[in-house]
Amino acid sequence: MEQKIKILIADDHPLMLKGLVMLFEEENCCLIEQAVNGEDAYKKLASDNFDIAILDIEMPKISGLEIARKITEENMDTKIIFLTMYKDEDIFNEAMDTGAKGFVLKENAVEDILDCIKEIMKGGYYISPLISEYLIKRGAKINNLKLNSPSIGLLTISERKILKLISENKTSKEIAEELFISPKTVENHRNNISKKLNLHGSHSLVKFAIQNKKLL
Repeated sequence: MEQKIKILIADDHPLMLKGLVMLFEEENCCLIEQAVNGEDAYKKLASDNFDIAILDIEMPKISGLEIARKITEENMDTKIIFLTMYKDEDIFNEAMDTGAKGFVLKENAVEDILDCIKEIMKGGYYISPLISEYLIKRGAKINNLKLNSPSIGLLTISERKILKLISENKTSKEIAEELFISPKTVENHRNNISKKLNLHGSHSLVKFAIQNKKLL
């Protein structure tokens, strides 16, 4: 990594934050900003241009997942790496659904984080090797859904997110609150999804989403 990369690290655990900052300083490969909670992190991301944001999934005030969703909705160029102690597959899938490029376990952060940054700066993805099978299973699920419903590939990232939330039986108002958008925008997305999937009738979209919930 010859050119220095501008990185924001957000973690409310002082030892983890200090350890990562020291690691990057030793490598002399990055320009580092720090944030100790989600609100602080989002303000810095919104006011400056960062190549990468390394976010703890759970933080006070605003979670890493919420920040990542905002970054996607606002079309920021910042690439997201999640840093977490959780090995849960559902949390992994929720994190990757936000558009994240990396998922690094805290127990392996020192070993994995530099490789993760190198990989995503080349346009790839990086998952801690301990949970790499999650990515394989995720790919298989997506391929299965595309095979059974080819038009699913026409959906945008935002539409896929909304379809997943519909599968959880959430109302347009609840989806709007979770994604920080207006209920009208959610309704527009629902109409577009129905058209792309060739679904007709007031309950057909909900039925499709629930039937394919495990594949979304």
